[in-house]
Amino acid sequence: MAVLPILLAPHPALRARAKPVPEITPALRALAQDMLETMYDAPGIGLAANQVGRLERLLVMDCVREPEKSRQARILFNPEIKWASDDLCAYEEGCLSIPQQYAEIERPGRVQVTYLDEMGTRQDQMFEGLEAVCVQHEIDHLNGILFWDHLSNLKRNMLKRKLAKYKKERAREAQQDQEVD
Repeated sequence: MAVLPILLAPHPALRARAKPVPEITPALRALAQDMLETMYDAPGIGLAANQVGRLERLLVMDCVREPEKSRQARILFNPEIKWASDDLCAYEEGCLSIPQQYAEIERPGRVQVTYLDEMGTRQDQMFEGLEAVCVQHEIDHLNGILFWDHLSNLKRNMLKRKLAKYKKERAREAQQDQEVD
């Protein structure tokens, strides 16, 4: 397994719509494992293929946050929301492609999702709470939507300015590290 580079906004792959996976191949299973490794390394609770530059409809997630609990990795190929509850819940969301930026987003509290598992078996699952938020966030990625697209222009622009500042600071730190070497 390998840790893959995560693309940062405004990379064009993050705005592209991922294409359905016609067949679950060993190469796609390996990509899913690499994505899990990348997500855990970041650390995060979800990752869509767009975020690592691949335009296949694939996402991975694991919403277990407590280190003492065992991981519950999920791999979803071709996920599709079939039903969403009318009741909304608000969570403070972040994104590995928009690092260090967070905002409260309202989404349906429960969603029913159909997908293919890594063996190619069709699954139909109800997600609630944080898992519902996470799967919706990652499916948004597969559709070229970022979490800040759910915000007002004012809030979105504020996060974009903060992201630009974050990137400048990272670039400056990387340059200083090179000068030291």
